[in-house]
Amino acid sequence: MSDKAINDKMADERQKFIDNQPTDEEMGELIIKHLKEIYDPELPVNIYDLGLIYNIDVTTDEVSMMKKAKITMTLTSATCSFSQVIIDLVKSIAARQEGLEEIDVEIVFDPPWGQDSMTDDAKLAMGLL
Repeated sequence: MSDKAINDKMADERQKFIDNQPTDEEMGELIIKHLKEIYDPELPVNIYDLGLIYNIDVTTDEVSMMKKAKITMTLTSATCSFSQVIIDLVKSIAARQEGLEEIDVEIVFDPPWGQDSMTDDAKLAMGLL
């Protein structure tokens, strides 16, 4: 096989891989589904509906063509005893989601979390509605 044929074949395979990957927006939606499966150990509500997730930024690595995500989130309290467990669970989404290479988690406390951050479903589950 000639060098040109090999290069063409590699380019075709790379394009097939790219075409089969979700867009950054679609990957963001898949990440949200995973986040809705992670519950605060002290509350009967998932961390997404609790309003702990402030931002999900998904990008595509230009070399590997895999997705990377940066999640900006908070905790219900700066002294949350389960903070590392929750962070590790969020980071572990990358191991469970095909096409997602890594998740970087940034914890912020500004703005502080409050009940107004919760979805109506979360408020209902906690008896606040």
